[in-house]
Amino acid sequence: MARRRTLAPEEAALWQAVAASTRPMRPDRKGTAHGTLPPPTAPSSPDPAARPAGVPVPIPPFRVGALAPPIAARHDLAPTIADRLADAPLRMDRKAFVAMMRGRSDPEARLDLHGLTLSEAQPRLARFVLSAQAEGRRLILVITGKGRPCDPGAPMPVRVGALRHAVPQWLSLPPLAQAVLQVAPAHRRHGGEGALYVYLRRMRAS
Repeated sequence: MARRRTLAPEEAALWQAVAASTRPMRPDRKGTAHGTLPPPTAPSSPDPAARPAGVPVPIPPFRVGALAPPIAARHDLAPTIADRLADAPLRMDRKAFVAMMRGRSDPEARLDLHGLTLSEAQPRLARFVLSAQAEGRRLILVITGKGRPCDPGAPMPVRVGALRHAVPQWLSLPPLAQAVLQVAPAHRRHGGEGALYVYLRRMRAS
């Protein structure tokens, strides 16, 4: 049997208001005086169907997004270049890769794209990479520069360094993808964040 409880003060007041609006079906019968019906006890689990007529079912407060799962704040437009390159699979010899990342391997050729526009830099990069591969070079250095600092008061975040973002993308697309084995950020002695190591595949003999 369900446990019963007494009404809360606000529930009792609501019941008295409902009782005051009723009219007896048999006025000649003895009973409780009009408007003074005692409040009944309510079950522990209210049943909407058992509510007196005209009494609305209470609706819980609603707030937009209350049931939505929390979302962690994000401020970056995209992962950094170092993160993107670090997530790339290792395709070159691990020992050679470790030596390269520690700055122990000197690049056999270098290309400085600093200060060029994207339209000027792309064909120059393509010629340099394909020529270096044809000459049998393996490790080359591409200098992109770090890019100009952005305006901190800008209404939207902006990527810093157009070449720094474009060069890795160009190296992953034809015609350079077939020549490039690995791309990694340069060691600080070779330019750090403003340069990239490009490790080339051996050119196949025709």
